[in-house]
Amino acid sequence: MKKLLYLFPILLLFSCSEEENQSTQPQVQNLTESVYSSVTIQPDSMYQAFAAVTGILDNILVEEGDLVTIGQPILQIINANPKLNSENARLAMQIAKNNYNGKNPILNDLKNELELAKLKLQNDSVNFLRQQNLWREKIGSEAEYDTRKLQFETAKQTVNTLKNKYKRTTTELEQKLEQAANNYEASLTQTKDFTIKSKINGRIYSIFKNQGELISIQQPVAMIGSASKFIAELLVDEVDIARIELSQKVIITLDAYGKEVFEATVKKIYPQKNERSQTFKIEAEFTNEPPKLYPGLSGEANIIIAEKVNVLTIPKTYLIDNNNVKTDDGIIEIKTGLESLDKIEVISGIDKNTTINLPEE
Repeated sequence: MKKLLYLFPILLLFSCSEEENQSTQPQVQNLTESVYSSVTIQPDSMYQAFAAVTGILDNILVEEGDLVTIGQPILQIINANPKLNSENARLAMQIAKNNYNGKNPILNDLKNELELAKLKLQNDSVNFLRQQNLWREKIGSEAEYDTRKLQFETAKQTVNTLKNKYKRTTTELEQKLEQAANNYEASLTQTKDFTIKSKINGRIYSIFKNQGELISIQQPVAMIGSASKFIAELLVDEVDIARIELSQKVIITLDAYGKEVFEATVKKIYPQKNERSQTFKIEAEFTNEPPKLYPGLSGEANIIIAEKVNVLTIPKTYLIDNNNVKTDDGIIEIKTGLESLDKIEVISGIDKNTTINLPEE
């Protein structure tokens, strides 16, 4: 027991001394700098389908997992209001058409009134000319002449007024006909929206409503996306986004495939930052795609920023204040370059024969 008590301090002292003297030398190796991100797999061209009218889901024409083509009906909605509105709009258009074509009493009355005014103008014109000629011969009275003249002027003014009124009324009826026709066309469009159709060739991934449920125009009813092409959605921290470029190589591992590695390429960088997660979304396209993919598969990715061959590197744990190392001759300043998760490139300051020591904590 006494021997063990004496040996323990010695072993502890030896262990501490060895840790304090940990050292290494720079190594020449290939170095890859990358940015880490999380990964979620999603179908390409995926979108949420919405209804254009509020109603009851009457019939579900597809099932989740079914393949669909462009224009294929997927859901049918019941709503009587658009049909009634369409019929009312059709009747309003027919009335406007009849009015414009002269079958309305308004235009007929105006036309008859105008014809009578023209006849009166013609009669008053003849009487005025006759009275005018008599007055030149000093036959008749001046009062009678003035009366005939006033009747003629009034009849002429009445004809002009009725002409303008007829023209204005015709224009108004024409505009009402065009407006009624537009309303009818709009109502027909709404009735067509009773059936929700696929906008792409793809697959039905989700149907959010059951038959008989109320459908709102604010809520999606189905999720549709590509059946064969998938993309990797990456979330990159805002401190790294400035280093990401299109066409950069991406190394991906998925939980569903264990340690198997897949390659992809950066295809799209979304400019809007997610304020909640403080990340930017990036889309990457597989260059060697896994044999089977499903929406929502998750994993990890490394976006390759730069690669160098045969560079001098040291472990990052040996750095002091980012650009100094501790050697047997003291602290030496070095110039660094590319860095990976645990290694960093040394450009100048030391060589591969320099011994560096682990800095004290």
